[in-house]
This record gives sequence, structure tokens and C-alpha cells, in this order.
Amino acid sequence: MRRIFPALAFASFVVALLVAASFPLSAADVEVEKTDAGVVVKLRGQPFTTYIFKSGNKPILWPVIGPTGKEMTRAYPMREGNKLEKTDHVHQRSFWFTHGNVNGLDFWAETAKPEVQGRIEHNELVKAEGGSVGTIVTKNTWLGPDGAKICGDERTLRFGGDTDSRWIDFDVTVTALADKVTFGDTKEGSFGLRVDETLKVDAKMGGKIINAEGIEDDKAWGKASPWVDYHGPAQGDHVGVAILNHPSSFRFPSHWHVRPYGLFAANPFGLHDFTPGSKEGIGAHDIKQGEKFTLRYRVIFHKGDEKEGKIADAFEKYSGS
Repeated sequence: MRRIFPALAFASFVVALLVAASFPLSAADVEVEKTDAGVVVKLRGQPFTTYIFKSGNKPILWPVIGPTGKEMTRAYPMREGNKLEKTDHVHQRSFWFTHGNVNGLDFWAETAKPEVQGRIEHNELVKAEGGSVGTIVTKNTWLGPDGAKICGDERTLRFGGDTDSRWIDFDVTVTALADKVTFGDTKEGSFGLRVDETLKVDAKMGGKIINAEGIEDDKAWGKASPWVDYHGPAQGDHVGVAILNHPSSFRFPSHWHVRPYGLFAANPFGLHDFTPGSKEGIGAHDIKQGEKFTLRYRVIFHKGDEKEGKIADAFEKYSGS
């Protein structure tokens, strides 16, 4: 029998620890569970989020649980949140993709006049698979108040994470179903989320907005940037949410409809609102029946600020994918 001396055994143990520490944790295993109302996503058995087929007038993700186990998007109007949570902007439901002017119809708000109120209807769950990366693929139709089909979208969501961060890739391809579809020039759009109420800048608890160029808080509104980070205390933990815009995405780098009150949205269409002195309508985009465009984003829920979350490095890695 081979004999291991105590000193040698201890040295071997120390070396093993050093080797293990030199390698990052592998991606978390992702579980997905289909339900009648959506798809539940877990990381290593712990809740991450649920893709809900219908909430208000669109599909959403809610709740979204960060790497510390706390919710990082607001609960209203799906349920009552904490005492700081305001009941404004009922359409800002956690995590979504819509737009405020498509052929003159409003898919963003839920308080539009009935004759211009659009809705996004979930049609098909194409895929819901777990693994080292979880994947959800859905097909949806954008409908007018009379039921007329305006456009369709196919969205692919991928989920992953480790002990320090969790991420969601959101790729969506929009295809015109009507003879002509115009995504109008308005700030009310498009891909976004509403951060937890204790994290927002206006809570004055340490929340901060910063983009890739170092522009902060309300000054980051409307600016074009490859990424923006929104960090601060979420229910006691200092965490952040970063949205990265992939270089292959339509009109990269996106402009950002990001507000101190907690709205955090990428909007490549609202150029007139975002660019002082610009010509009205310059951000509108027309597609004919069968034509399409694709938007791509990565959302990272991380510990600490944008530096601790290594968001600049994360963008370099994402942009090469």
C-alpha cells in the first residue's frame, strides 16, 4: 500500500485548492419547466425567472432573481411590492419587449385609447430546453384593436450564470405581416425592464446609472452607447443590471430610454426625441410584408457596480460571439 506522509498530504491539499481557485466556476445548470401560463427557469435548482405568456398586453419575464437571491425588477402590477414601490406606469412590467408606435398603434402603454391600443399575443412555444444554457423560443403576433395582424416576432432567450452573476440573452426578429409596417420615431420603446424600487436613482439609496462612455444618471438618457449599467441596493444587497447591445443588432449602438425613476430600456427608434434639434421622424423604420429586422441584447444581473461586475470585459466577450 502506498504511504502518504502527513506533510506531503497537506502540501497536496494546498496545491489542489490553488488549482481549483485558478479556474472560474462552470456555467450553472439551467432547468426549465413548462406550465400553462409560461416557462419557469431555475439555476441549480434555485429560482431565476418565469417567462409569462401574457401579462397586461404582452409576454414578460417576472420575477427576475439576481445572484444574491433577491428580486431585481419591480413587482407592480403583478403583485404588491415593498413600501417604496410606486404604482406608476402600469405597462412597465418587470422585463419586456414592445414599442409605442407601430403603424400608429400603441403596443407600449396599456392606457391608450381603445382605437389605437395594440397587443402582443403569444402564439407558440417553439422550444423550452434546459442544460448548461437554458433556451426558450417563442412566436408572437402583434395585433391591432380589430385583430388585424401587423407584424410577428420570434424571440430566442438563453439563460445562464454562476455565483456572481446571472445573464439572459434576448434575440428577437420582427417580420412585417401587413403590407407595410412602420416602427415610429418615439421615445416610448422598446426592449427594457423596470428595476427594483430600492435600486433606482430616485430612491436616493445609492442607485446609479452609467454607460460605456462614463456618462451618469439622467445625463445618460437618450445617448447612444454599446452598454448601460444600473446599479445600487436591491433589498439590502448592492447589485447591478447591465444591458449590452450586440454589434450585429439593428442600429447598433442603441440609444437608451433610461430614467432615474427606474425605467431601463434600449430604443433604436426614438431618434427625434433623443437628439435635440433633429428632424421629426428620423428614427422611423419601414419594412414591407415579409421583410424583417433583428435586435440582440444581453442582460447581466451582477454583484456590485459595473467595475465589480466587469461589464466592459463582458461586452468585449459578448460582441465577439
